[in-house]
Amino acid sequence: MVPQEKLTAIRERFEFIEAQMNEALSGDEIARLGREYAELRPVVGKIDAYQQLLADLAEAEEMLEDAEMRALAEEELPDLRARLPEAERALEIALLPRDAADSRPAILEIRPGTGGDEASLFAGDLL
Repeated sequence: MVPQEKLTAIRERFEFIEAQMNEALSGDEIARLGREYAELRPVVGKIDAYQQLLADLAEAEEMLEDAEMRALAEEELPDLRARLPEAERALEIALLPRDAADSRPAILEIRPGTGGDEASLFAGDLL
């Protein structure tokens, strides 16, 4: 489970950056804010999806108490509960810190090694 305070802090930072980008700033400052905004946008999207799922789950559990809505709630609850771990996992992955080398290019060389023709064929298939 992800701490709610951390999610709130990320959302507040995202909204602050959005507001700052609408003000007249220098080109360097706008570029820096734009990069940070681009990094936070997918994370905030996952936060929104996770929080919406939690709200839907709470609403479905409240509907269990209403006799008229009980059948609908019993139909929705298993699906919502099944989606919750997946949403939590996606959010946790999105919150992992980025490595500085993530955005740098890499060169990968594939050559056949010991194994003769089979190794050459395998290396060719990889390319």
